[in-house]
Amino acid sequence: MNPGFAALLGAAALVGSLHSAAPDHWTPLGAAARVRGWSAGRTARISLLCGFGHVSVSAALGLAALLAGMEAVLALGHRMESVSGLLLLGFGFGWAVWGWRNAVEHAHAHLHGHTHAHAHRDDDASRVTVAGLFALYCADPCIAVIPLLFAAAPLGAFRALAVVLAYEGATISTMVVLALAARSGASLFPARWVERWGDVAAGGAVMGVGALAAAGVV
Repeated sequence: MNPGFAALLGAAALVGSLHSAAPDHWTPLGAAARVRGWSAGRTARISLLCGFGHVSVSAALGLAALLAGMEAVLALGHRMESVSGLLLLGFGFGWAVWGWRNAVEHAHAHLHGHTHAHAHRDDDASRVTVAGLFALYCADPCIAVIPLLFAAAPLGAFRALAVVLAYEGATISTMVVLALAARSGASLFPARWVERWGDVAAGGAVMGVGALAAAGVV
């Protein structure tokens, strides 16, 4: 194997793994999995979906950079990264407010002895959560793949594709593993507490990660 190509493959895998270890890549997924009661399999599938959206937008920016020039696309990527924290903040705030309202309604119903069917509402909430997470991850590309793609381009289309796939595979697999670990850790919280206050706590956690991302800490 060409030493330069091997080095690029290793760099792509390393960049993919390291950048997806940041909390904003897996904390929202782990929190959603615990609150929504997703199985490990469903958590992995949704993490894979969100990871695919994240890396596909990143790869698309890299391809656009090859066609239109790196400087303009890097500027676009930086602008998208700069608002991703604010998007997480907004998403987390909306989630927390929605959860607070549901917790208050649940307490009121319990106090007055009312019963309601929650299965349909919970299923709708899961669908909205998945759609929101997917949109958030698509809006937060990693521009580090762009210089990797530029470096691989002179080696030919197939080798450049291999570099992108190494980056994508490392990113997605790390996101899935860490989201599953976060889900397992969150399972330590009592089920009854999670049922009532889980959405508020999850929204708050996402807001915290969003604040760190907006401040450039993660």
